[in-house]
Amino acid sequence: MLPKSKDKDFLFETILSLKNLDNCYALFEDLCTIKEVEAMAGRLQAAQMLIDGKTYEQVIQATNISSATLSRVSKCVHYGAGGYQEFLSKTNEK
Repeated sequence: MLPKSKDKDFLFETILSLKNLDNCYALFEDLCTIKEVEAMAGRLQAAQMLIDGKTYEQVIQATNISSATLSRVSKCVHYGAGGYQEFLSKTNEK
């Protein structure tokens, strides 16, 4: 489990305050490198594909993430805190 702290609370509260995609792009452009944002986006896409029943081979081909990263995403999807399922189900409802 990710340990809680005031610094992380501040980060997550800032993210929660974003009002639209433009705000999100602006914050993440300043906060992260392009590679970090692309890596997070790839993990989310991989998680969605795993939830949808895609194979490891299909996910790797579509996302270009490493098998080690995919293994970690899969472990989180199946045994993690439930963040992927909750976030992705809410995103898919839109």
